[in-house]
Amino acid sequence: MTEKRENLKHFCIRTFADPVLIYVVIAMMSIMNHYRSSLTLIYGLAAYAVGWLVFRLFDYINKHHLVGFFAYILLFGAFAASAFIAKEEGGKDYPIPFGLWFLTPQSAMPYNKWYVLSIFILFLIFMLSVIYYFTRVRYRLFMNFLILLIPFSIYGKENEEMAIGYIIALCVGFFVLMANFRQLSDTKTSKAVNKLEMYGSAAVFTVIFAIIAAVVPKPYIEADRTMIETVINADALTDKFLKMLEVFRDDTEGEQFRQDLGDLPVYYAVSPMPLHIKTSTFTSYDYEKDSWRTGMCDRTALYDYEAPVEMYYSGEVADAILFAAEYDSEFAEKYGLEPFLKNGMDHIQKQKVIINTVSAGGTSAPVPAGAASLDVTSFKNKFGLTDGGTLLTDGKIFKEREQFVFSAVPDLFFESKKNKELAAHIAAIEDYTQFLDDADTAVIECYDAMEGELYELRDYYWSVLTNNRLQYIKAEKIYMNYGNNPDIYNLAQKITGKYETPYDKALALELYFIKNNFNYDMSYRKEVGENVEDFLFETKRGVCYEYATAMTLLARAAGIPARYCEGFNMQTKYGDEKSQGYIVTTGDAHGFPELYIKGYGWKTFEPTRTTEEMADDDRSVVELMLVAGLIILAISAFALLLIFFMPLIIHKIFLMRVKRRTPNAAVKAVIHRICRVYGISSSASVHEAESEVSRRSGADISYAALLFERGEYGGSELTEDEKKKAIDVYIAAYTALEEAKKAERKSKRKHKKAA
Repeated sequence: MTEKRENLKHFCIRTFADPVLIYVVIAMMSIMNHYRSSLTLIYGLAAYAVGWLVFRLFDYINKHHLVGFFAYILLFGAFAASAFIAKEEGGKDYPIPFGLWFLTPQSAMPYNKWYVLSIFILFLIFMLSVIYYFTRVRYRLFMNFLILLIPFSIYGKENEEMAIGYIIALCVGFFVLMANFRQLSDTKTSKAVNKLEMYGSAAVFTVIFAIIAAVVPKPYIEADRTMIETVINADALTDKFLKMLEVFRDDTEGEQFRQDLGDLPVYYAVSPMPLHIKTSTFTSYDYEKDSWRTGMCDRTALYDYEAPVEMYYSGEVADAILFAAEYDSEFAEKYGLEPFLKNGMDHIQKQKVIINTVSAGGTSAPVPAGAASLDVTSFKNKFGLTDGGTLLTDGKIFKEREQFVFSAVPDLFFESKKNKELAAHIAAIEDYTQFLDDADTAVIECYDAMEGELYELRDYYWSVLTNNRLQYIKAEKIYMNYGNNPDIYNLAQKITGKYETPYDKALALELYFIKNNFNYDMSYRKEVGENVEDFLFETKRGVCYEYATAMTLLARAAGIPARYCEGFNMQTKYGDEKSQGYIVTTGDAHGFPELYIKGYGWKTFEPTRTTEEMADDDRSVVELMLVAGLIILAISAFALLLIFFMPLIIHKIFLMRVKRRTPNAAVKAVIHRICRVYGISSSASVHEAESEVSRRSGADISYAALLFERGEYGGSELTEDEKKKAIDVYIAAYTALEEAKKAERKSKRKHKKAA
């Protein structure tokens, strides 16, 4: 009984005061302190309790490899399933995908207890597994050092300082592990001497280190941190860029697009498809300064809107015109709309788009392409809606984590043949302004024939037509100036001359840059005085600013109202292919043109080559690399299988070939094959080979050796029956060697367990 109590006491001391377990707990607490400092102790206690149980399973796995392997798979599956359940629970009422939440600075994120729990579960099984393995199973100092760096990297990615207490605890724990598992403890096969002296030295070293780490001031190192700061935080250039969002700008030269802005998150979004985000528009281009300036329509607004805010958007003008034609036959007949009444048009459903700001700053709301209304927002102040389609505040700055929920129409209108034909028919009408006036009148005159929901629809379509008419009048007046540049005019006519509709002309302008060797080049620095003319006719090198500027001016020269816009590309997806989560970073800053298409309204175009063609090229390269990788993987797997089964394959081939030989040649081949299989030197005699085979596996090849001597040295002609018996001797020797190898491997495993 006393012995049992002693064993139980020893077990409790050994397991509950396990330095490996304690080190895991310290590592987990230092990590979780980053995500929720108020719950650090609770997470530490949970890590200790769960870790103690998991370590007992690991002890079992270490002694029972085969069964233990399946036990670990089940354990890992349980942890992974728990983390997945927590992640799914956290995403139910939370607009941010898990991957985006993890990579974005926590200071800019609303707290999500389920996401934090998922992180805890994943880190815990990882830490328990690797720290246990690299201490108790296979001691690797370097791997333990890499594990030590993980908590520091969690803080480093957001440029956050770890508390000095955790730094000391982690480093002291690392030294304790290093000392304890560097053969300072006894085992069955070895015994440590002068342990007190060694432990004393280790203790003194760790105490001195702790004092130095806590007291001595950290040295200041002057170093180039541009690369690191670009990844983990905003550098000076990024700060400058973000400040550009805080106040409205009167002009732009596109310099921000020619510099590396890093990848600092600006917005995170949920959208059914990638979209352009517009924050500002510009009206007038200055050839001398190569810059755009705002007009009254870009910066003037009545700040009396609160959510929901109805916004002008494209596509519904065609709907409103068909509505007018349906209730006014004279209007339909005058403009030849009867065929379109029969065929109707394809309606594009509105989609919800959610955009959240990451940090404070900005007076212009992020408006997605196709925005029909701002339905909900956390911003409590009023907005002003400009003629350029931007939403501005009255000077108040957005706070961090502001949310904007839009209803937006995907840019799919012209993918419908019916819609495209209707827009082309409307665009061909000679006096477009008068046509919109007549449509407006037709809707007003059918006022008395409507009631209920139909009345409300009539009222809505009347506002759509009125708005569209005002938009077009302003567009023709404001957005047609290209400086009367003859070269740009001639080029615009050359590109669009053979096309009839504004939409087809716009497509031709968009594709012109892709088909004529224009190069997206951030490293290209323009000379003083260079402008859009140099880009179009000389250098053909630039960034999105040059592409968008060129298309805007070419469109105006071709008779299509156009404006230059700035904002961001929503293009980086998080999660799987079905995920609707996007992160928009400073690196996604973008300039793009919007063109007014008769019969539709304002439409975004993308002339910048990298957006489509270069992305396709990149995807092609990735696909080729993926295919090549799969081929290499298949070849490697086949090679491994071939190597594994090669001895058996050679054995079978030898048997097939030896049976076809003459008896004398077959016996000679049998002896040579036995020597090769057993690794016996070719210079050894047949009797030496016989002895080595017997020693290695216990097999008896004396009969085959006798036949070999008779045939090789005695000159006897051996019979078919003797050949068959010699082959049987080889098979027996081969089988005996395989059994001997299995027994040897089994014996090694037993010794390893005993140790």
